Amino acid sequence: MIRRAAQVAALAIAVLGTGVAAQDETESAPGAVLRGLDKFSGQVVDIQMLAGRTVRFERLSITLTECRYPAGNPSGNAYAGLQITEAGRDGVVFSGWMIASAPALNAMEHARYDVWVMRCTTS
Repeated sequence: MIRRAAQVAALAIAVLGTGVAAQDETESAPGAVLRGLDKFSGQVVDIQMLAGRTVRFERLSITLTECRYPAGNPSGNAYAGLQITEAGRDGVVFSGWMIASAPALNAMEHARYDVWVMRCTTS
């Protein structure tokens, strides 16, 4: 619980530090580009996906719930809502928002895989 509170506080500080204040408007994008890394093999894959869809990366199933970006600036900082599960493992590996400009702020903690958001897609 303390760890989650620290993550929320750090997220708020990072959002304010990136120049996107909490009251600034954002727009929703139809999709996102994520990057996946298999730490054992060194394989890096860019994953293009649509909101509401699930894609597989190795043993992971990644669902993009939403991708948001600063209003009027589609190439600006991306915020992706993700839910990630792993085959053969009960429960969710990651559920929450990842921020393109601060991937370590709310990172997925996994021994083998890394996933982070690169940008939102608008077409």
